[in-house]
Amino acid sequence: QVQLMESGGGLVQAGGSLRLSCAASGSIHSINDMAWGRQAPGKQRELLAVITRADSTNYADSVKGRFTISRDNAKNTVYLQMNSLKPEDTAVYYCNAHIMKPGLDMREYDYWGQGTQVTVSS
Repeated sequence: QVQLMESGGGLVQAGGSLRLSCAASGSIHSINDMAWGRQAPGKQRELLAVITRADSTNYADSVKGRFTISRDNAKNTVYLQMNSLKPEDTAVYYCNAHIMKPGLDMREYDYWGQGTQVTVSS
């Protein structure tokens, strides 16, 4: 089994910063793309940022220039540095990983974490 555990959420004032972390553990050979998404109440989940194993990144327009995704392959961990936070950034934030398992199974498995709440007050 594979688990993704997010941390770092909380309550912050508008204009503030938070850094989210997500560590993958379990039956892992390697991790390809990793990503962060979020879901606000009554809205669909939104993909925010993606990072490849080679550190190539892409961002949604809503967070470009404010959020930075990074990863530590040795620790199977992905980070999301969030700056200049706005009340509309309030949501549950989820990490995502595309995982290759050990052995002869060459399929890529897509996992999501349980989420961490981020609340930005005005």
